[in-house]
Amino acid sequence: MPEQRKKILEVKHLKQYFGVGKPDMVKAVDDITFDIYEGETFGLVGESGSGKTTTGRSIIHLYKPTDGKIVFDGNDVSELHTKQQYLEFTRKMQMIFQDPYASLNPRMTIEDIVAEGLDIHHLVKNKEERRNRVEELLETVGLNRDHASRYPHEFSGGQRQRIGIARALAVEPKFIIADEPISALDVSIQAQVVNLLKDLQKERNLTYLFIAHDLSMVKYISDRIGVMHYGRLLEVGPADDVYLKPLHDYTKSLISAVPVPDPEFERNRKQIEYDASIEEDKEGKPRKLHEITPHHFVRCAEDEIAMYKERAAQFEQK
Repeated sequence: MPEQRKKILEVKHLKQYFGVGKPDMVKAVDDITFDIYEGETFGLVGESGSGKTTTGRSIIHLYKPTDGKIVFDGNDVSELHTKQQYLEFTRKMQMIFQDPYASLNPRMTIEDIVAEGLDIHHLVKNKEERRNRVEELLETVGLNRDHASRYPHEFSGGQRQRIGIARALAVEPKFIIADEPISALDVSIQAQVVNLLKDLQKERNLTYLFIAHDLSMVKYISDRIGVMHYGRLLEVGPADDVYLKPLHDYTKSLISAVPVPDPEFERNRKQIEYDASIEEDKEGKPRKLHEITPHHFVRCAEDEIAMYKERAAQFEQK
């Protein structure tokens, strides 16, 4: 059970607003709370604009959060004031970016790209050790040692993403935020990259926050899943429960849109429409995450808990 493991990340009431004080203020992340345990993969899923990427960037402090608390490896991230403290934090937490084309500097060799973290954190003593370390990392992610002297434009999208993974691994982090790492890749390459991430997790005891909009892929790689919509976390639970026993209407809508390789099924498939207006706090009934079944939470008002428990019971009867 999750509570028997150490919490490596605690996100408490995180808010990330843009244009604060202006009429067009955007609540990209609106008061979300979740934990990630050591050694697991927590999948964050939702459609474009739901706030998934902003959540990841706020956690790693590429954005300074508007409000809330982020505790990583026992330390409050907002309390990192010195350069040394911040360097220690960024060594333990790394990010794999969505676009393998935009995230690699086209003017740098692969060796310099992968070794950037090694240089910043002073993890190698000389050029020979630096080169050997980079070549080992390239082999780890399924590339050749001689790729180190090449430039990003010489590689395919899948190979570039492997380079991005090697760069993240260079400083030997504990925690990696994978921000839609496969969405820009061909379908044939996606499974290879996901399987590589799973293998690396076992070998190096890594913890992942895996961000994606493809719920079927998230189910494949994740231990637990959080479903986001309009900056809010609507459902959190074990991957199988969320995918096979969805309780929230938005989760059901997402699952109904997942394509199935069956022409007959696709012809008759009916996508469930979701009415976002039901999420608004009405009549003084604030919504928050409530535990409906063990470890399975849904964002709802107090008087809706019984309805969700009944939905859960219906799944058990089937």
